[in-house]
Amino acid sequence: MHSLARRFLKTAIVFLVIGIALGVWLLWRRELGGAAISQRELSAHTHALLVGFVMMMIAGVALWMFPRPAADDARYKPQLAVFSWWLIAPGTALRIAAELLAGFEPSRAIRMAIVIGGLAQAVGLALVFWTIFPRIRAAGSAQREAKGERF
Repeated sequence: MHSLARRFLKTAIVFLVIGIALGVWLLWRRELGGAAISQRELSAHTHALLVGFVMMMIAGVALWMFPRPAADDARYKPQLAVFSWWLIAPGTALRIAAELLAGFEPSRAIRMAIVIGGLAQAVGLALVFWTIFPRIRAAGSAQREAKGERF
């Protein structure tokens, strides 16, 4: 497994821990503290798990498991996948922190940080899957299918 795939997978696990911790904290507050869960807290929890854990895990596994690009494939640029990590990971962290802070002080700067974090997530996810897309190809299965093998 190459270092970029490991980076995505390890980051996913960090966000899983953050998401679980947020979930336990919210559960504790709701059930034992009598506090209602705000939409911002729920959004932070959701982004930690769905973008931070699930999407980063999917991207990491795809980078690891999909067939290597052909040697002459000029479309595949691994530096774009690296750049996507630099958008998704800090963007998700910013989004989580800003959503939680907005519950206390919904200033324009904090709301802008939420938007910036969300845009970084969206662009980063689009970019990583754009990068992976050329790797979705037949790697030997075309020959097996030509011989009549079915899946």
